[in-house]
Amino acid sequence: MNAVQFSQTGGPEVLEIVDIDRPEPAAGQVRIRVAASAYNAADGGMRAGFLPIPIELPHVPGYDISGHVDAVGPDVTDLAVGDAVIAFLPMEHDGGAAEFVLAPADAVAAAPTSIPLADAAALPSVALTAWQALFDDGRLEAGRRVLIVGAGGVVGKYAVQLAKRAGIHVIATASPRSIDAVRAAGADQIIDHTATDVLGAVDGPVDVLLNLAPIEPELFETYVGAVADGGAVVSTTAFTSTPGDEARGVRAATVFVRRDRDRLAELVRLVDEGALTVEVTRRIPLAELPALHAEAAESGIAGKVIVLP
Repeated sequence: MNAVQFSQTGGPEVLEIVDIDRPEPAAGQVRIRVAASAYNAADGGMRAGFLPIPIELPHVPGYDISGHVDAVGPDVTDLAVGDAVIAFLPMEHDGGAAEFVLAPADAVAAAPTSIPLADAAALPSVALTAWQALFDDGRLEAGRRVLIVGAGGVVGKYAVQLAKRAGIHVIATASPRSIDAVRAAGADQIIDHTATDVLGAVDGPVDVLLNLAPIEPELFETYVGAVADGGAVVSTTAFTSTPGDEARGVRAATVFVRRDRDRLAELVRLVDEGALTVEVTRRIPLAELPALHAEAAESGIAGKVIVLP
């Protein structure tokens, strides 16, 4: 089967288009014929070798996927050949930048029926990150207030939608290019962080500060002042420590997205009900994935890109 893989870490040039054997599912696994995989920044970090995720080389990237179950291993009773599915794959194992991929059955959920199957690859890890940050680590409930820093990114727009649906007042920072999208997601107040002092613009204390942007540690520390006593600071930026304020009872939590089949199924239900929008900005063939990695390393990637085998 065709796949993109790297046999050593380094720049985008280490990615190769190869012909490798189709994998066979073991107990508790299914094989999925890939409809699409999604590019994530962590794919670039693992390829470059600076993310502390214990991958084995050679490695196939792409841990968010959609497709059809193609084969079922022993002990799998709730999935069948032909099922349309999505999955957030274990990041340390081979991913979906290939024609077929193996997935633990407990990482797989039925795909949304209201959007194209390929586009559904844009959902799993980023939507799970948003949910876990808001409700598991942030412990937000209806009637509370959240400040989302970096709401214009892919996780941020899911976070805004999920928070608003839960009855939470959302204050969001965004750049001019993403303000309209953040407004469409439902934010109550939007602050252009490129032109406005964020702390000065926040209209009162918040219960949770959710940081999704690579901001300077000193600036991050100042933002903690917006959090009410007993609140929380939650961040997805693993390379910057998450500050809290012990004297005021403000706790700190760093999000490391976790597989959660039940929650993924709930997110799919929200998509099919029209309560959650899946955004795909580009679709590229598998052969162009090395060029996409090069683009991301040079200037970053705006929006969500899915890769078609």
